[in-house]
Amino acid sequence: MINYTKRLDDAIRQSAWAHEQQNQHRKGTDIPYIIHPFGAMIIASNFTDDEDILIACLLHDTLEDVHSTIYSESDIESEFGEKVLSITKDVTKDKKLCNWHEQSKAYLLHLENKACDEAIIVSAADKMHNLSSILFDYTKCGDDLWQRFYTKSADDQLWWYKSVLDVVVKRNNIVELNEEFTRLVSELSNLLTKNKH
Repeated sequence: MINYTKRLDDAIRQSAWAHEQQNQHRKGTDIPYIIHPFGAMIIASNFTDDEDILIACLLHDTLEDVHSTIYSESDIESEFGEKVLSITKDVTKDKKLCNWHEQSKAYLLHLENKACDEAIIVSAADKMHNLSSILFDYTKCGDDLWQRFYTKSADDQLWWYKSVLDVVVKRNNIVELNEEFTRLVSELSNLLTKNKH
């Protein structure tokens, strides 16, 4: 159960504000972006009551997607502390790398070998919410859905989620989380296999 503190409320508001200032919505929709970090936080709350993890879920895309003049590492640290900043950095792709594949491979390497344990839960919750959105949107859009993504490839998306799952299962000992993440990846895999025939 979530203990709804002022600190958690501040993180919800800050995440909603930062992504709105960036004029960010969910890919290919007009849905406010806050639905994603909030969804990731709700998923994580099924497996932990650690407030730093829940706040990091809410802020997990700010460093990657929001310009630092709007919301920065120092803002996170001053408002929510060094631990939240550390977790958030552990789940942030390096945008200095030149393409999606390089960024994704670097993320996986960092997640497996250097990220803190708390970041594994945040990463899993993030990907599980994305998978739930993909599965829902696929029922509405079909294969047109893949045009929303950088590589426009269903196979790339499946590779990405399977790869993150592999790291999470290696690093994480919360059985229920691993099982639910596995179920979602399998559902995507089965959907893509069925629609190739």
